[in-house]
Amino acid sequence: MDLDFERCYQATRSRDPRFDGWFIVGVRTTGIYCRPSCPSPVCPKPANITFYRTAAAAQLAGLRACKRCRPDAVPGSPEWNTRADLAGRAMRLIADGVVDREGVPGLARQLAVSVRQLHRLLVDEVGAPPLALARSQRAYQARLLIETTRMPFGEVAFAAGFASIRQFNDTLRAVFDATPSRLRAAVRRREGVHPGGGLTLRLALRQPYDPYGVVEWLAARALTGVEEYSDGTYRRTLRLAGGPGTVTLRPAPDHVHATFRLTTMADLGAAVARCRRLLDLDADPGSQLAVLAADPLLAPLAEARPGLRLPGTMDGAETALRIVLGPHARTLVTALADPLPGPDGRLTHTFPDPAAVAAVDLALPAARARTVRELAQRLATGELRLDEGADRAEVRRGLLAVPGLGPALVEDLMLHAVGDPDSFPAADHSLRAAAAAHQLPADPAGLIRRAGRWRPWRGYGAHLLWRAAGPPAGSSGQ
Repeated sequence: MDLDFERCYQATRSRDPRFDGWFIVGVRTTGIYCRPSCPSPVCPKPANITFYRTAAAAQLAGLRACKRCRPDAVPGSPEWNTRADLAGRAMRLIADGVVDREGVPGLARQLAVSVRQLHRLLVDEVGAPPLALARSQRAYQARLLIETTRMPFGEVAFAAGFASIRQFNDTLRAVFDATPSRLRAAVRRREGVHPGGGLTLRLALRQPYDPYGVVEWLAARALTGVEEYSDGTYRRTLRLAGGPGTVTLRPAPDHVHATFRLTTMADLGAAVARCRRLLDLDADPGSQLAVLAADPLLAPLAEARPGLRLPGTMDGAETALRIVLGPHARTLVTALADPLPGPDGRLTHTFPDPAAVAAVDLALPAARARTVRELAQRLATGELRLDEGADRAEVRRGLLAVPGLGPALVEDLMLHAVGDPDSFPAADHSLRAAAAAHQLPADPAGLIRRAGRWRPWRGYGAHLLWRAAGPPAGSSGQ
């Protein structure tokens, strides 16, 4: 989003919650930064306001978080999940905790740029360098743990990624103008503490929101032992840097309840970021709706589901293998899945990693087996990356180079394993049938031409059609 002063100021004056997460409002006279919808009774004068792309940029300017509107408790900017450029890739990797695990040199290495180039790019694009962005993220994660758990502060500091207790205390004072003790004392309820040892959080989102669209899509493809679905609640296992875990996701009209059971709380930030990506919680539905509703044939569907979200992924490699395997994925899980240290209800295994899949002879038709093995090998060696920092153009070229992956299947992989919102699997039979039912062209070439009107949100258009067709079917065969 371009930080046009007049547009941002009008959003701030009207306290429009749709802009929460898009930008930060810095008020120089009070020394605080707020979300645009801050309920403060007095809107600051234009001369006293500076707008920032990120909270980290506001913190670098010496501002602290508003205690009234809690700018740390809003959805993230949808820009970083949709942008395919270097800045967008960097922001996704920072959210996934790469700086905490590997430092800024590790982040630069994953993006194939120098540390200096990365620093300059992020300062230009978002107003803050990688370390400041990671520091801001650590502060928010620490506050979350302080307010929703009874963890000792030393453990909170470690789990949030701080190198020392002193750094932890100094950062919280600078960002929130409060000590850890004051933040915890201010909490009157302990609803985040789960009696079974898990940690339950409320994941913020933008309205409007279709609470069950993505969950039903995932439920239709759930793999026994890895996932389960019951009464609107979706549960699955997680493969994280510190070890396996599980998450329970229960949508509500204005948020998602997420209960995590992790090997180490140091993985909490990455787990939250991946759940947000899976459920597309940082999306700005108004942006997609305006484009899709401009097509008169798609408009009724867009207006019927204004809160549509795009099913994402917890792990791009897992999703890609599941799509290519189709119904055979269930057999693979039975044979190769890694067991959890202890079952969590009916969740017993994590999905096999690519190296394990590449090392076995799969009981599949010969052509399918070759494709799966080649894909798994390239994922295992890192020749092909489908993580948050992957270059989408390079990924597309890499997928097309895998024997047996044609353009139609690659579009499906780009949409669901990589999260490209403009990918469009026009050759999918169920998508073509849904298109025909709504007087849209049913042949792939004609459907692609028509979908040109929906760019850059063709993936959302595809899911509108799939949702309108009834129970989720789709092409991913997960």
